[in-house]
Amino acid sequence: MQLDDMRIFIATVDAHNFTAAANRLALSKQFVSRRVMALEEALGVQLLIRNTRKLAVTELGQDFYERAKRILGEVEDAEQAMSQLHAGPRGLLRVSAPMSFGMAHLSPLVATFLRQNGDVRVEMELSDRTVDVVGEGFDMAIRIGALPDSTLVAQKLVDIRMVACCSPGYVRRRGAPAVPRDLERHSCLLYGHGGTVSWDFVVDGVAKSVEVHGPLRANNGELVRDAAVAGLGIVRLPDFIVADALRSGQLVPVLEEFLPAATSVNAVYPQHRQTSVTIRAFVEFLREHLRKRLAA
Repeated sequence: MQLDDMRIFIATVDAHNFTAAANRLALSKQFVSRRVMALEEALGVQLLIRNTRKLAVTELGQDFYERAKRILGEVEDAEQAMSQLHAGPRGLLRVSAPMSFGMAHLSPLVATFLRQNGDVRVEMELSDRTVDVVGEGFDMAIRIGALPDSTLVAQKLVDIRMVACCSPGYVRRRGAPAVPRDLERHSCLLYGHGGTVSWDFVVDGVAKSVEVHGPLRANNGELVRDAAVAGLGIVRLPDFIVADALRSGQLVPVLEEFLPAATSVNAVYPQHRQTSVTIRAFVEFLREHLRKRLAA
């Protein structure tokens, strides 16, 4: 039985259904339901009575709910007490970050942080997928761009600029879009996961979104950039991914005057980790050093 399963069960009881609990925890409904079932199996008792409309708590479930809340409260008190006794960062820190951003900016910074904090160990997963922070046991994740509604705590680290660009060959064949709505008739290369993709612009001081389509979608920025260099279409990517190709002339910017000023890079972590000295120290370290690097 894991403490996170207790937290999931408490959230489910408080929300009265799996869907609302999942939304509060930024988890999938299936994951929440599965973890509560695993908790019942581990305890050997039925905690909830399920029906199509809402959940009811059994007598044993109510007793466990009250005990679990006390236990988690004591755990949080113990964590805070230990943090005060050991003011320095320590222990294992599991972090997820986007591949391109991690290689470009986090790689040297993590090494520096570890040299300065000898009692900390870091496990870093670089991946362009959006991880389930709580469900997969991460302490923190780095995310770029707009954040969905979530119970995760978000701390802004730095702003980065988005760039729309394509190859000179693509411009010769198809022309350059003059205004954002022209993208509807262009081949766009999409960076992200399934579903529709919209790119944000500012037109006459008003934020506008344009739904874009094209022959390629990938969850890796370098792959999409390389397709743009090959002349397959227009991309919209963070500047650190396309900077070298722009400097070399392999890519040329388009729609520059319509792009928003910046998008944010955020550190997100579960609410129950807000008191972690190690997370706070790492977030502050990244904020300070990323702003220096990206301002250079």
